[in-house]
Amino acid sequence: MNQSFLTPIQRFIKAESFSGFLLFATTLLAMLLSNLPSGSTFDAILNYNLGIKAGSFELIKPMILWINDGLMTIFFFLIGLEIKREIVVGELNSIKKASLPIFAAIGGIIAPLIIFLVLNKNPETENGWGMTIATDIAFTLAVLKLLGNKVPIGLKIFLTAFAIIDDIGAVLVIALFYTSNVDWYLILYAGIILTFLYTLSFFKIHNKFILFFSGIIVWFLFLKSGIHPTIAGILLALSIPVHQRINEFQYNNKLKNILNRIVSSQNTSKLPVLTHTQIEELDNLEELTNKVQSPIQQLEHRLHYWVAFLIMPVFALANAGINFSSDMNTDNNLVITIVIALFAGKTIGVSLFSFLSIKFNMAALPENIRMMDIIGIAVLAGVGFTMSLFIGGLAFAGQAIYLNSAKIGIILASVLSGITGFIIIKQSLKKKRAK
Repeated sequence: MNQSFLTPIQRFIKAESFSGFLLFATTLLAMLLSNLPSGSTFDAILNYNLGIKAGSFELIKPMILWINDGLMTIFFFLIGLEIKREIVVGELNSIKKASLPIFAAIGGIIAPLIIFLVLNKNPETENGWGMTIATDIAFTLAVLKLLGNKVPIGLKIFLTAFAIIDDIGAVLVIALFYTSNVDWYLILYAGIILTFLYTLSFFKIHNKFILFFSGIIVWFLFLKSGIHPTIAGILLALSIPVHQRINEFQYNNKLKNILNRIVSSQNTSKLPVLTHTQIEELDNLEELTNKVQSPIQQLEHRLHYWVAFLIMPVFALANAGINFSSDMNTDNNLVITIVIALFAGKTIGVSLFSFLSIKFNMAALPENIRMMDIIGIAVLAGVGFTMSLFIGGLAFAGQAIYLNSAKIGIILASVLSGITGFIIIKQSLKKKRAK
């Protein structure tokens, strides 16, 4: 496999793995804060109203909604960047490479959905089916990280590609099934702005200031339209150009010329300052470096660590807390249904669809990967967490009993899937080494 492709993939996996450990820590912290005597203070902070008001214009929301509707839009923007890059130049840019992750993701969506709808007996909770379709890539890669360098890179790439396709399904579910009372005129206005951005992208024009201000307007229009504003993040990401404005060969030639001019115009007075010409050439070097970088990769690189190490942990801190008080009411059927749907549904769906696609020559196993490895990944896919909690918040907003039950079910399923998947993959790796 091309090493120039593996290096960014390996950096991504390393960052996501550490992010998974950080998510686990912030989840425990959220649980602790929610059950301390001062837990009401923590809730009060999350529900403290923040915003701006100018004349008749008012945008004031509780802090938790600024996190879920605002910060998470950046999370979805990053997902959109990853999706577009993978489809255009990555592991999903051909049917041959994408077929196994696609079949795995389809199975991982259909089976949990069916199990949830079959087991759920309460009409008031059936809207929570969307929680069962997501896989948390940060947590699953963190589990693989515990196995060290023994895990083949092909298995990690398969998991990454599968999880990204899974995210596409989750985004479509949020857009289609967790919106109501849509103001289509506002969506039309947002569509006009997005069309303008897509036109710029078509001509390979990327301006961060235009993107920033257009993004704020589109986010606000989605927020007021009734469609969840995180969808705006995905649509904005699709407007970012993939291709470089100059290629590496052109960059190399221009770089040599700039370096020659910097050296030839060096300060003869031996003072520790640059000449005016050198400063200009350094500006040219910065502009040249920006041109050789793909805008989508540049944004991904800059945003990834902010999302992995700040936004996702903040989301977990704000949303994963459960107050286990003596008078706490839960829907045990919902808890059990979510656990079975995520754990058994993902295991059955991902494994079965992967096996059938390979059996009928519609897909092929990656190099050095066995079917037992795929089963291990299928079990790990039951770690829903971030996206599951997010959809649970949409499905059961204002319904504390169901929301708490959903959180318990998601966390239990994630722990069960993580531990079981770890054991299966570890045993599979042992058998490989024994041969």
